[in-house]
Amino acid sequence: MDITVINIGNSKGIRLSKTILEKYNIQDKVELILEKGYIILKPVSEPRKNWEKEFKKMHENGDDKLLIEDVFNDETFEEWN
Repeated sequence: MDITVINIGNSKGIRLSKTILEKYNIQDKVELILEKGYIILKPVSEPRKNWEKEFKKMHENGDDKLLIEDVFNDETFEEWN
């Protein structure tokens, strides 16, 4: 696939089609890898992005409760001493 290099201010850049962006899940950033005469663009994954907002929403909905107790009634801590 040939892509035209375009002027962007004092720099140059390329445009990626919507199809490519969706297929490779490219959002806001890509990692640029230079390897053996090739330029590789790799999507940057941010798996924990927006977690703080989602946790706040869970708390507001009361969905942040423990599913099981973190300490059991028959648990002793003597073995940890």
